[in-house]
Amino acid sequence: MSSATSVSDALEGYITGQVLVERVVAVVAAAYYRDTGNEKRETLRPLVEIIERAHPGVVELSASTVRPGFVVQLADRPFPKRYEAEFRQAVQALLATFPVSRVPFPEAAAPSPSLLRRIVAAVRRLFSA
Repeated sequence: MSSATSVSDALEGYITGQVLVERVVAVVAAAYYRDTGNEKRETLRPLVEIIERAHPGVVELSASTVRPGFVVQLADRPFPKRYEAEFRQAVQALLATFPVSRVPFPEAAAPSPSLLRRIVAAVRRLFSA
C-alpha cells in the first residue's frame, strides 16, 4: 500500500469513526515530513498546522546508526481532546476539495518517456515508414 493510499484511507477512516485521531496524526505527519517539495505536502499543510499547534513535537530527531545524521521518528503521545473538533473540520474540508473518487493523492501516472527515448522512437518511425 502506498503512502498516498494510506493517507486517504486514514482520513476517510477518521471521518467514518474507524480510525483513531492518533493514527491519522501519525500517518499525516509521516507523509508530510517524508514527501518534501510536492503537492501532497502543500495539501497536508492545514492539517499539520493544527497538529503542530495542538501536539507540538509530533516528530522527534534521533541519532541514526545506519547512516550519519538523524532519523525523524514520530513521538507516541495522545492527541489533545480539545483540538479534535478543529482537526475533524480540517479533515472534512480537505476531503471536500477532492474529486468524487475521494482519493486525495491518486497514484502517479506513468512517467513520460525521456528525451532520448522519444528521439529513438522518432528515428525508428522514420526508418520503418
